[in-house]
Amino acid sequence: MNIAEWLARRAAASPDRPALLLGTDCVADYAALHARASGLGAALAARGVEPGDRVAIFMKNCPEYLVALFGIWQAGAAAVPVNAKLHPKEAAFILADAGARLCFVTPDLAGGLADAAPDVALIDAKEAEFAALCAGDGPAAPAPRAPGDLAWLFYTSGTTGRPKGVRITHEMLMLMSLSYLADVDEVREGDAALYAAPMSHGAGLYALVHVLRGAAHLCPPSGGFDAAEVLALSVAQGSVSMFMAPTMVRRLTDAAKAAGDRAPGIRSILYGGGPMYRADIEEAVDWFGPKFIQIYGQGECPMCITALSRAEVADRVHPRWRERLASVGRAQSAVEIRVGDGEGRALPPGEVGEIMVRGRPVMPGYWQNPEATAKTLRDGWLMTGDIGALDADGYLTLHDRSKDVIISGGTNIYPREVEEALLAHPGVHEVAVVGRADAEWGEVVAAFVVPAPGAPPDAATLDAHCRAHIARFKRPKLWRFVDELPKNNYGKVLKTELRKWLEEET
Repeated sequence: MNIAEWLARRAAASPDRPALLLGTDCVADYAALHARASGLGAALAARGVEPGDRVAIFMKNCPEYLVALFGIWQAGAAAVPVNAKLHPKEAAFILADAGARLCFVTPDLAGGLADAAPDVALIDAKEAEFAALCAGDGPAAPAPRAPGDLAWLFYTSGTTGRPKGVRITHEMLMLMSLSYLADVDEVREGDAALYAAPMSHGAGLYALVHVLRGAAHLCPPSGGFDAAEVLALSVAQGSVSMFMAPTMVRRLTDAAKAAGDRAPGIRSILYGGGPMYRADIEEAVDWFGPKFIQIYGQGECPMCITALSRAEVADRVHPRWRERLASVGRAQSAVEIRVGDGEGRALPPGEVGEIMVRGRPVMPGYWQNPEATAKTLRDGWLMTGDIGALDADGYLTLHDRSKDVIISGGTNIYPREVEEALLAHPGVHEVAVVGRADAEWGEVVAAFVVPAPGAPPDAATLDAHCRAHIARFKRPKLWRFVDELPKNNYGKVLKTELRKWLEEET
């Protein structure tokens, strides 16, 4: 079944329900959203776009994003959403690799992409041409698609090389959405999904379950994440849910506390996409209350590996609540997970190894990259490249990416454990730990610290703090105090850059 069928059904069941909001203004109900997507799908077909073709979206968050996305599916094509924060040359590489027939853009991105990808037809979603394409008549039902047909071509962040295209099928999107309802959160007609994180990634993937249930879709006028704007819109709308990277949760907490705002209009904040440190989520729950749910997924198994429920994130009674809060929860309904050794054999509870995932939400492979597919999919298991441990109750705790593990004197040191310890110090706002090559030890631990406002701690103070909380051999040997950490467009810390900084010092 084509995933766009959900929009057709919702338009028939709730035609007058608000669908698209720009700030506080409703710009389309579900009947209008379906009509525009249907018209766009017919227009794409008239331009020669056939089922299975790839059509890209290089746009900031805006209501037209969902029109474009569902219009592409209406035609039976596959969407290639590209992060709007990428450089035009990076976006051009993705369009070329995907073989995109055309690309929808917003005005701020059109010029740079036109120069970088002159052979790709661009359609500005804010211009009259796009509105005309959406205004035509189209069939109510989308083009038929099989469960295994490509629906979304997701490109990895590519922090260590060229990004790879993850093939996400219609079936994967359906299972992800149904797992949301089973394992993550409820969605009701009166709710609204607020898109502060890029719609090209997790936030956009969660649009589907909100369409299924007839919730509204709220785009901030800024087109991105502004903590004050999010707080104001949540009050105006009420019952708002949103996906956030951990860095966004940190910034929202800081802004809300500074303003004395408990955010009563926010119902749910789903966080994932990077390490959420226990100190940060404890502070967020203490301020906002039980609004937080954690998910763990990868593009290769989108948003669908584990979940830590609202009750578990807010729990302060269970004897092991701190350990569970530091975890990413338990397996979602449609997958099974394992922690394996170097050969992929299951390890006993508590032992650290590579996290493996199996189930229908796992990708069939990378786009036109059989070598990478063979390396990542082994005997039906997705080798995530993440290092972690499962406890006896099924809670999965992430340690690090396999490439980030520090081996010092023959002993593995997991940077996240050191980072968690440092973040428990009130003088530390952010921290990232990496290894630096050392002739004697192989590697030594180096910590990059962003001090909290006020009197910053010195290295001796933090060293003493570490001695009180973790084994001596895990303590950083090198300290660097910085104003900010380098991050990619998704808010993830670029540890490759930190390692380069250390190399340049020698």
